Amino acid sequence: MKPAQWHAWLMSESPASRQQAALGRAYAGWRSFARNRLAMVGLAIVLALLVVALFAPWLAPYSPTEGDLNTTRLLAPSSVHWLGTDDQGRDILSRLIHGARITLFVVVLVAVLAAPIGLLVGTVAGYAGGWVDAVLMRVTDIFLAFPRLILALAFVAALGPGIENAVIAIAITSWPPYARIARAETLTIRNADYIAAVQVMGASPGRIVLRHIMPLCLGSVIVRVTLDMAGIILTAAGLGFLGLGAQPPMPEWGAMIAAGRAYVLDQWWVAAAPGAAIFIVSLAFNLLGDGLRDALDPKAAR
Repeated sequence: MKPAQWHAWLMSESPASRQQAALGRAYAGWRSFARNRLAMVGLAIVLALLVVALFAPWLAPYSPTEGDLNTTRLLAPSSVHWLGTDDQGRDILSRLIHGARITLFVVVLVAVLAAPIGLLVGTVAGYAGGWVDAVLMRVTDIFLAFPRLILALAFVAALGPGIENAVIAIAITSWPPYARIARAETLTIRNADYIAAVQVMGASPGRIVLRHIMPLCLGSVIVRVTLDMAGIILTAAGLGFLGLGAQPPMPEWGAMIAAGRAYVLDQWWVAAAPGAAIFIVSLAFNLLGDGLRDALDPKAAR
């Protein structure tokens, strides 16, 4: 079909199948997202980060872990080392490129671990109500009572330093907001007619939560996860800065800032380059999250 025919088929008000309806909703969401230029900028930066992380061994001009203390230590940015070198003589650009892998590793794993936990806790609490709701929400309130970084520091101190333990600690502290959002969504739909129809048909509470309520809450949770990516990156960088995240010589951006703080006045590029990378990527995820909120949230203004 021609593009105009595809557009008419996808935007049909009376779709002939579930597949057409699903594709139509996705197409309408993409059109809404694409109208937000800042969101497209955020998407472009995130996609560039994915490409850089995927092809890091081929894009990095030097080794991210090896340098020459005698000849390349603390060199200023030049045509040879575009972002300069650090106190160990390592190329900062190469370390930033390989550090993108660590950043994406943390972000993806935290999202995969924390979002399902929060979604499950919130939907079960909202649908069950009563003492189940009270217990689950009080546990959630306990986690929300502490700042995320402080709580993550406590868990990492108990588990031990390392990137894997940092991911676990951040995931443990990240799920409560998702639980709150999922519970609020569940409370608005648990008494809806279509949920009552499923109950009359004999569906169990578990099936209702998993098959009918969770998919309806997924959009709001995805938006919140995307908006939280910047906070996750900053928390991971904070743990790395304190020496509790990725351990040397891994090129983690927060640890790179910590290594460069002793030279921030004279060799400013050592700390400025990873700081700028954290800022740009965090901003990109915030812009992307704003666009997804407008495209996926049915209550948002179109």
